[in-house]
Amino acid sequence: MRFPNRKLHTAVDGEDAGVFAHFRNPFVHELRFTPLQKLKIAVMTVTLFPVRLLFAAFMMLLAWPFAFVATVGRSEDAVEPLSWWRWLVDLVLKAIMRAMWFSGGFHWVRVKGRPALPSEAPILTMAPHSSYFDAIPVTVTMASIVMKAESKDIPVWGTLIKFIRPVFVSRSDQDSRRKTVEEIKRRACSDGEWPQIMIFPEGTCTNRSCLIAFKPGAFIPGVPVQPVLLRYPNEMDTISWTWQGPGAFKILWLTLCQLHNSVEIEYLPTYTPSEEEKKDPALFAKNVRRIMAKALGLRIIDYSFEDCQLAMAKGPLRLPKHTCLLEFARLVRHLGLKAGVTDEVLHEEASRARELCGSRLDVEGFSQYLNQPMTEAVQDIFSLFEEHGKMDVREYVIALCVVCRPFRYLETIKLAFRMFEAQEDGAVVEDELAVILKTALGIGDFAVCYLFRAIDCQDKGKITFDDFCRFLEDCPDFVEQYHCLSEPIPQPSRESTSPSESQPSTNGFCADFSPRDPSAHSKKQN
Repeated sequence: MRFPNRKLHTAVDGEDAGVFAHFRNPFVHELRFTPLQKLKIAVMTVTLFPVRLLFAAFMMLLAWPFAFVATVGRSEDAVEPLSWWRWLVDLVLKAIMRAMWFSGGFHWVRVKGRPALPSEAPILTMAPHSSYFDAIPVTVTMASIVMKAESKDIPVWGTLIKFIRPVFVSRSDQDSRRKTVEEIKRRACSDGEWPQIMIFPEGTCTNRSCLIAFKPGAFIPGVPVQPVLLRYPNEMDTISWTWQGPGAFKILWLTLCQLHNSVEIEYLPTYTPSEEEKKDPALFAKNVRRIMAKALGLRIIDYSFEDCQLAMAKGPLRLPKHTCLLEFARLVRHLGLKAGVTDEVLHEEASRARELCGSRLDVEGFSQYLNQPMTEAVQDIFSLFEEHGKMDVREYVIALCVVCRPFRYLETIKLAFRMFEAQEDGAVVEDELAVILKTALGIGDFAVCYLFRAIDCQDKGKITFDDFCRFLEDCPDFVEQYHCLSEPIPQPSRESTSPSESQPSTNGFCADFSPRDPSAHSKKQN
């Protein structure tokens, strides 16, 4: 697998916008400090950091009794007239929360534009979503948000959350997503009686290098929305909390060690959907995203929340930041090639590829292999694997296995060995191992000379899958140890999902509530 030299046609929305495969992975964030910056952080760690942390915790505890009193006896299903004392509690909580953010170094919150009234725009769409510090605009507006139902049981935090009357999503209720969308529609159509709902349509955190695909949940009600932009114009980005990069506490520590943290909130004009957009939430979401990306000066890349599974996967073959498997995953999803792919389907694909005996296909032959018409997306997939106008379809099958089973890398390697191994002894040679590993990692350059010699301890010139597994037991970090890559692969900082789990959890504070089957409400978004 290699990075194509030409532009990929469908990764970026816009006539003149193409994206080169050498892009910045939106789910990866790296922090590098100069010696002077490290010295400043060290000094702040023993002086400013503990003071700020204790004060922030105190302010949160101070807010709890006010939120508790305000939520006692309040109905969760019906909105009540705002009494004078609840209005006063609202002001007090806003002041306390503002003091908490001030203590964390967010001395000024710059606000641009005019916030719309709930009757004008019942839903606020906030982007980009990059951190739990994105709670700042929530505490400034006290708008409702979509939260996991489990959040309300967290001590102190759960009471503060219930005060803003969130819409809860329950993991235990299989019908929860549909109920959540219905509740949002009910509140959005209340003519301003309910508080505004602030939604992060990206559904997960990124490093703010682009806007990824918007989920349609916020746009299904078909009501006017107000796009809201969030910026952190700081010298060092200690804010971003992505799937690969600094963990939650490290982000908190580094941010509180900064003398000042800037944040900007910009309200764009209210966007009223057309009749066509009301019928097609995917189109509505796409058009709102285009407006927000233009105002932010960011590119639009159609990677989705589901694609971050690739960045989450741990193990010896965890993906490097510059992998092009993200692009491959987007393309196969766009063509519908990922839907309904099971283990049996993957084994059938592997058998088909093996029967070709390594025959290399041109783009027309690959299109026929996929049973797809010749489109730009098919050409883009072909360009990820082609060399001198030809490709080995076995590489396509390996990449498909990785994106469909990101947490089961060993099964993918086993299937790859079966496609490449010699029938007489089930072994592969050095060049074949290089193809397998570079495709499984989604990179163009992979030096396996010393690695192959280490596995082939008997100097037979070939290895089996069992040989590879025995080597992994002794050297699980072989990619870095044998310098197969020009730079080390970053360690994922999130708590790993078990191999049996197929769906990741968002690393933001807003839950993913979009229907699993958007066709029930709208046309399917590619």
